[in-house]
Amino acid sequence: MKKLTFALVGAASLALAACGGQGDDSLGDNVNDNFEAASDNLEAMADNTTGTEAATLENQADALEAEGDRKEEAIDEADVNASNAAGAEAAVNAM
Repeated sequence: MKKLTFALVGAASLALAACGGQGDDSLGDNVNDNFEAASDNLEAMADNTTGTEAATLENQADALEAEGDRKEEAIDEADVNASNAAGAEAAVNAM
């Protein structure tokens, strides 16, 4: 019985290790999605304005998209353990 349990735990560990991360991919995607949504709102506002204000809003939207991409990459590189909410939040806030 102990050998069977050991084998099952080992197989489960290998399967989880093959996933390539600890849930950080979805965390990074969520952060990037939030930045993209904010960027989309700025672009919609830019569509309703003209001149310098529109250009400024478009630039801010581009900056938000770039920041979202940067944070997503940083989260993926850090291999944040998404099941540890305090650790994940601290890592995101530190960026």
